Amino acid sequence: MKKVFVLLLPLLLMATGAWAADFANGGFETGDTTGWTTGAGTWNGAWPINPDLYSPGGARYNMAYYRGDVVTPGNDPIVGPALNRVYSGSYAYRANDQYDNYDYSVGVIKQTVENYSGNHIYFAWAAVLQSSHNATDSDNFTIKLVDAAGAVLYQEAYSSFSAPGAFISTNTGWYYTPWQVQDITVTPGGTYTLMLLAADCAYGAHAGYVYLDGFGVAPPPQTTPEPTTMLLLGLGLIGLAGFRKRS
Repeated sequence: MKKVFVLLLPLLLMATGAWAADFANGGFETGDTTGWTTGAGTWNGAWPINPDLYSPGGARYNMAYYRGDVVTPGNDPIVGPALNRVYSGSYAYRANDQYDNYDYSVGVIKQTVENYSGNHIYFAWAAVLQSSHNATDSDNFTIKLVDAAGAVLYQEAYSSFSAPGAFISTNTGWYYTPWQVQDITVTPGGTYTLMLLAADCAYGAHAGYVYLDGFGVAPPPQTTPEPTTMLLLGLGLIGLAGFRKRS
């Protein structure tokens, strides 16, 4: 009996997908970037920006310019109450930031998952770009999902030059998107790589950054309401308490 069990165990594990994988730390709920590869450097003006140059081993890789961070819920410092820094859970990731003007910084984050366990890849992103220059020298970002053969399954790329009309203007020289939830159909068992690059303008005078959250086989629940929603909820509870007291 023991020999039969030993022989059958690998087959059972394969049948139940024991070796299938999801994105590691897809929601950044460890409070750090465990499972992800991060990179950084400075932009030399070459367009388009090649993220491999800013990844470990790349010619322009320099973590002295790393501006990424795992963030907690709260108002985005530029957009304010209209954008919460976290979509789901207690943490999200921010590539690049708004305080690094005049240093040409580029931020990269990516992860490859092999033998993917689902037939959908879900994730959420939100971007903030400062109005600047032209199509090839403005602050910008690119989000890309590719398979093992390099085929692009999803790509979103904007600069502050292309943001007007597609993003929301803050009327203070910045553009932003609310959280965008993506649903990409994939083949289970495949190998997939998600990459995000966010960069200042080519002259270091304008900033761009992007939030990421909720990578996985299931849609990320929006467990963190937008700050304005939280404020209205709080005011409603105060009003309800006053009503009960009067009653």
